[in-house]
Amino acid sequence: MPDLLVRDVRLVALDAPRPGQPAVAGQAAGEPVDVLVRDGVITAVGEGVRDRVEALGIPVLDGHGRYAVPGLWDMHVHMVQWGLNRTRLDTSGTTGPQEVIDRVAERLAGGLDTPTGILVGYGHRTGSWHERPTVAALDAVTGQVPVALIAGDAHHGWLNTAALRLVGGPMVTGVVAEGAWFPLYDRLQRLQGAAQEAEFGVAQAVADAHAHGIVGIVDLEFGQPWLQWRARTAGETPPLRARTAVYPEGLDAVIAAGVRTGDPIRATDGLVTMGPLKVITDGSLNTRTAWCCQPYADAADPDLAHGAPNLPADELVELLQRAHDAGLEAALHAIGDAAVLTVLDAFATTGARGSVEHAQLVDLADLERWSRLPVRASVQPAHLLDDRAVTEQCWPEHTHRTFTLRSFLDAGIELSLGSDAPVSPLDPWLAMAAAVHRGAEGEESWHPEQRISPREALAASVDGRRIRAGDPGDLALLDLDPLGADGPQPTSAEQAARLCGMTVSATVLDGQVVHGA
Repeated sequence: MPDLLVRDVRLVALDAPRPGQPAVAGQAAGEPVDVLVRDGVITAVGEGVRDRVEALGIPVLDGHGRYAVPGLWDMHVHMVQWGLNRTRLDTSGTTGPQEVIDRVAERLAGGLDTPTGILVGYGHRTGSWHERPTVAALDAVTGQVPVALIAGDAHHGWLNTAALRLVGGPMVTGVVAEGAWFPLYDRLQRLQGAAQEAEFGVAQAVADAHAHGIVGIVDLEFGQPWLQWRARTAGETPPLRARTAVYPEGLDAVIAAGVRTGDPIRATDGLVTMGPLKVITDGSLNTRTAWCCQPYADAADPDLAHGAPNLPADELVELLQRAHDAGLEAALHAIGDAAVLTVLDAFATTGARGSVEHAQLVDLADLERWSRLPVRASVQPAHLLDDRAVTEQCWPEHTHRTFTLRSFLDAGIELSLGSDAPVSPLDPWLAMAAAVHRGAEGEESWHPEQRISPREALAASVDGRRIRAGDPGDLALLDLDPLGADGPQPTSAEQAARLCGMTVSATVLDGQVVHGA
């Protein structure tokens, strides 16, 4: 692992100073300091560090007074799917099935240029559509060319007959959703040529992540993502820290191998480690399958008005207990408040550690109990930009308890931010901006009582790291102070704009400059 002296940088204070707390060098008055990384670990921070190491011939990265933060993390990514999005047909922003079909027809008219022989699209959201998509409508314009269109929340697929046959799907008349859909989702990336197509996109995505200051992700991809990262380490993919998940169908093999959360994956230079057991306990808002205590306001089927769990509570507890006993943390997908309550019960029963992923709708009365569990709230704030309208439609009386970031922090619950890429872009600055303003550019803040500060959003994006001796040698150098401390008190919209416009001049991972000069 290389050594590096990062010279002349101003440390951004991620922890609010306490009364009587001594100032940390470079944080109080904004005085530039030096940061020394040896063997991939920060060993010294302060003024004059360069004077003590000049004779060692250590490479120097001159910050020229820029602002330094720990390298950023995205705590919820599906990396292969994000990589594949670079070649997929974009169906986002469509207002109904016909608009999607028109895009499909336009793409097919130009010829199908993909090694898999199937046209895959991604991004449409049916939550506010007045017309339901059908296989017959897709067949009418696609013929025998396989076409698979993945919803923007990834919880259903709209496939034509040729694609359903290709991946062994059920012969439905509409979309394939939830439990029936996820195996087909996995089969799409197992088609001949799909892996090569994906890895080309992943390499580009990693380089783009570096340009955003990202040094690590939690990869919740299906299959065996640790094997993919081992191959990437041996190949030409740029380096990235990754924690890789296992799903229930792979749990027995991981337990048999004796691999625990935090264990390094062999032949990955120590950058890739085993992550959590991932369980998808309910569905999503747009498909009306998130499991809720109260019915959806626009539910078409009274029998499905609350959504539904994906597995019984006792089965979830059994899975969680086995994982916990084997040394694995858990990342439990729960979007509806009934699902959140169920996973909190499971964590409390088993003593397991980990995270609730999404926690989109919560009962605020559950937060005090949650705060006593070793369980993080892993939230993707940019989802609210897409889900705001459908939330008002489906949960009109409960919007005040969606994306409750302020309430999580006030209750003492650890908060970590991510993207759920490809559901939202792999862009931590967009996630932070959404958490700070709770609205898109030009929009009023949506439930501003749940906003958090730029400092809190940034602190939730660095995996608990700080620029201090003993922490990994991961840094991002910024052209502006992300806290906006060098100007008048800004509005939340101005703070969000500053974050969205952030430029990262250099990213350092494990003591190696992976982006910038």
